[in-house]
Amino acid sequence: MPSNTPEFIQKQYEFTRHCRDPEKHPAPGNIEDRRMAVYRDLLYNNIEGFMANNFPVIRRIMTDEQWHQLIRKYFANHKASTPLFSKLPTEFLLFLENEFDQQSRFPYLLELAHYEWVESSLAMDIREIDFSGVDSEGDLLNGIPVINTLILKLSYEFPVHKIGPDYLPDKKPDQQTYLVVYRDRNDKVGFMELNPVTARLLERLSEESDLSGFDRLQAIAEEIQHPQPEIVIKGGLEVLQQMQQRDIVLGVKSQ
Repeated sequence: MPSNTPEFIQKQYEFTRHCRDPEKHPAPGNIEDRRMAVYRDLLYNNIEGFMANNFPVIRRIMTDEQWHQLIRKYFANHKASTPLFSKLPTEFLLFLENEFDQQSRFPYLLELAHYEWVESSLAMDIREIDFSGVDSEGDLLNGIPVINTLILKLSYEFPVHKIGPDYLPDKKPDQQTYLVVYRDRNDKVGFMELNPVTARLLERLSEESDLSGFDRLQAIAEEIQHPQPEIVIKGGLEVLQQMQQRDIVLGVKSQ
């Protein structure tokens, strides 16, 4: 801090440094510790409670000591680029990605945090599902499927949707986990687990194209060189129907 910084600004920096990391930075002089404790606790508890609400699975899989060590480290060290509370989950994710070594005890922590962040970001997305130009009763095979824009296609090395106090994997499974997280017409956020073929189907559905559902499934059958394409098409139709029930697929383009 420059030597000519006004004294009141210096005091503000001393105050905030102490609130963020009281073990490292002393409180400004002439302030009773009982009074400082009110601010220390208020600021920390606000951040801690907000993170616990936005990352509930991470909170549940950690002991109180582990959780508070994590949040203390975030609160003390991370320099957020925004003061907005709605952006704090993103800041926490950046902290885990760049400033916190979680590999030894929680090798899945960053992926789990990303998964929980995706759920909260979709919940807060101000967009609404657009059903204009969509025939929700149309033929998903012969028509051109339309997908919800409020979805995110994800792939992880760990099965993040299964992690909890009763399942804490210590090594990566052989198979990747494919998920689609979505928000439906009732603003409920959910997820659907995919296999590599259904993940490829969703990827094809996301491409701008006038191909019918049948054409897309036929192309996938050719990609994987399936000896019986009709099996891929039949199974793909069932997946399309399941996706429509969840508002991942909205229907087909109106004629």
